[in-house]
Amino acid sequence: MPPHPAPARLVLVRHGQSTWNHEHRIQGQLDPPLSPEGLRQAELLGARLAGRKFAGFYASDLKRAFDTAQAVGALVGAQPEAMTSLREIYLGEWEGRRTEEIQQRFPEAWAAWAEEPDWDVVPGGEGAANFEARVASALDEIFSRHQHGEVLVVTHGGVIQVALQRVVARPSRGLFPFKIQNASITVLEKRDGRMLVGGVNDIAHLENALVTEIGPG
Repeated sequence: MPPHPAPARLVLVRHGQSTWNHEHRIQGQLDPPLSPEGLRQAELLGARLAGRKFAGFYASDLKRAFDTAQAVGALVGAQPEAMTSLREIYLGEWEGRRTEEIQQRFPEAWAAWAEEPDWDVVPGGEGAANFEARVASALDEIFSRHQHGEVLVVTHGGVIQVALQRVVARPSRGLFPFKIQNASITVLEKRDGRMLVGGVNDIAHLENALVTEIGPG
């Protein structure tokens, strides 16, 4: 009897620390590069994954994610395919600003966010429903391309949060219940049509000095 084919597994990686992560500045779909720490995180991640064979390799086209993917790809012997649908949520007029500036310039929206986080209160932003639909479509497309084997996906904290919330059948809105650190690994598995969480926020490959507590983006 032939062996049962391995289930499809998405190895979801959050990009390495960017210069704006380091500055605690809201990124969204703006495009800061990796910081020196972020590049080192990507190299350690690549060393962790070296030797594994991936059925597919995809990355957000934003610089912090795609540069992470390329650094990893150099060590796993593969090149990522850019997907705009894997971008972080668009955060409108909050992008490029620090929290204290948002509090001053958008006091009503920030007060609403502080009371109950919701992407829909962000002025000019993409909104929760659109973001969740985009992420769902991107993941469904990848799963449709790869019925079996491991697929490496380098993306953003918000995207990974939405992916996890989808598995547990909860809307994301803006509340992030999972810790997703820079250069961490989260695994989703599709087995017999069911989605399972195989692991969340694995940072065993990082040196202690490179373990960050920086928020989504």
